[in-house]
Amino acid sequence: MTYCVSMLLDAGMVFLSDSRTNAGVDHINTFRKMSIFQRPGERVMVLMSSGNLAITQQLVSMLREVMAIQDGRENLWTVPNMFEAARHVGEMLREVYRRDSEALNNFGIDFTAALILGGQIGNEQPRLFHVYAAGNFIEATPDTPYFQIGESKYGKPIIDRVVKRHTSLDEAAKLALISMDSTIRSNLSVGVPLDLAIIKTDELKVSSHISIDAKNEYFAMIRNRWSEALGHAFDELPNPDLLGKGDLSL
Repeated sequence: MTYCVSMLLDAGMVFLSDSRTNAGVDHINTFRKMSIFQRPGERVMVLMSSGNLAITQQLVSMLREVMAIQDGRENLWTVPNMFEAARHVGEMLREVYRRDSEALNNFGIDFTAALILGGQIGNEQPRLFHVYAAGNFIEATPDTPYFQIGESKYGKPIIDRVVKRHTSLDEAAKLALISMDSTIRSNLSVGVPLDLAIIKTDELKVSSHISIDAKNEYFAMIRNRWSEALGHAFDELPNPDLLGKGDLSL
């Protein structure tokens, strides 16, 4: 399993993904879930994936292959805007389905894939999309300026409470790491190292891309202080006055 989250803000975009696959007591593999496509000053895109690793790796390879060949076919270097980029990624995912779905079905394996694609092309505003296994997609809005894929339920509440379009990039990165910590604490199949990427509006390049492992001092501090803060908040809440009240059912 995996967990990826991205936020679309006035100041830019934040992307965070883990790298754990097929986790178990004695079987842990690490595969990066984030791919970056950029021509600084012209366009920048970040793609994150969850689901069947063989499917998503094949998708990324096909995207890069058609970009490298430059034989006149549409690719991420030639699409005019982010909507067309999302449509292109969806169509390539359908091509993977046409190639492999029958064989997967014969082995009882579902065609599972979920993608987050975000970035900026030219003078267009940054845009963020969630692409489904069928190749269709939805776009982030001011009311819902973030997407999650993978093991999303544990890290969702804190984002729902905090994120706004005017949230700063530093605050959003902190928020994404807290969301990831909540997920790691509750699910063995999500873990470090993490990939964190930040795009500033109109820079048309990745402003920051770092790998965060278990020894990262900032992430360790976030994990410890957030846990302590939650404990203090819990202790300060009054206990319910229920003892001796008898049957409170209506």
